[in-house]
Amino acid sequence: MTDKSVILIVDDDPLNVKLLIAILESDYEVLFALNGQKSVELAQQYKPDIILLDVLMPGQTGHQTCQILKANPATQDIPIIFISSLDDHDDEEKGLNCGAIDYISKPVKAAIVKSRVSNHLELKHTRDLLKQQATVDTLTTIANRRRFEEFLLQSWRTKQRESEPLSIIMIDIDYFKLYNDHYGHAGGDDCLRKVAQEMQKVISRSTDLLARYGGEEFVCILATSEQEGVEYIAEKLRYTVEQLAIPHTKSKVSDVVTISLGFATVIPTADQLLSNFMNAADHALYQAKETGRNCVVFDHSK
Repeated sequence: MTDKSVILIVDDDPLNVKLLIAILESDYEVLFALNGQKSVELAQQYKPDIILLDVLMPGQTGHQTCQILKANPATQDIPIIFISSLDDHDDEEKGLNCGAIDYISKPVKAAIVKSRVSNHLELKHTRDLLKQQATVDTLTTIANRRRFEEFLLQSWRTKQRESEPLSIIMIDIDYFKLYNDHYGHAGGDDCLRKVAQEMQKVISRSTDLLARYGGEEFVCILATSEQEGVEYIAEKLRYTVEQLAIPHTKSKVSDVVTISLGFATVIPTADQLLSNFMNAADHALYQAKETGRNCVVFDHSK
């Protein structure tokens, strides 16, 4: 894939597909499918920016395909433009009620296709930017608390279905108030940015998430690790921050900035409370602070 926006064309007529490709290929990365089932697979795999979807297709119709795409969290936000030879207001209304954002009649005209696609792409990019801003911490540019809470609930439900372990690491910068008092708020903000960006390099899997929880506290969700794996990652985070060697002359544990970490691991079940899981990790962090800081503690309570 290139940096161009990606358009998915879905039509059972190869001639129509070729025509649309000819109209769009100079400006966009174009994919195509000749039936609804294949289009759902491609949409899940490539996450196109817009789908041009034929209404009348044998087997799975365009309306059915649209409903399937809109019911799937992975594809529900992809804008869909119906393309149909049915020049009928009722059919257009049906398509829009399925979740499509626009309707183009056949035979298609190049200028109309280009204009509609361009306009809806601009709207989508604006929505994407606003959505990103709503889930990103503006200071550190990592995920914010809102994104963390969404991701945690989603991961909890997934691991509950799969009966697999889920882990949370709570992280706190040691003696950060003393750092702020000594180096000033600008220095504190710079410290937070550096620590967050360095930890983000450690948490790179799509199944995991690092977020700023608030102030100098961070939190990490690990969706595929058991206790030993989490302990290794937590220690790597601790070591990584220490190796930044950010001076902290007021720290009572080191002459550089360090972090304390507490984590909990559980296989979620229907009778467990998510809040108890969070509390366990928070308790482990408290224990890390009580036992000297700049260390990793696992919560053993069940």
